[in-house]
Amino acid sequence: MSGTDKIQNAAQKAAGKAKEAAGRATGDPSLEAEGHTDQQSASVKQAGEHVKDVFKH
Repeated sequence: MSGTDKIQNAAQKAAGKAKEAAGRATGDPSLEAEGHTDQQSASVKQAGEHVKDVFKH
């Protein structure tokens, strides 16, 4: 996994956590769900990058 991909995935995951927390704090279930979705998307991308790395070696 390239360093850029790691940083992008970490940033997306952090932004998702922030959205989820903001949604929870404001009582906005839509924002909370969007944050959760962003976190899951980042996790899936990270897993995909790990699979690519395994096949490169």
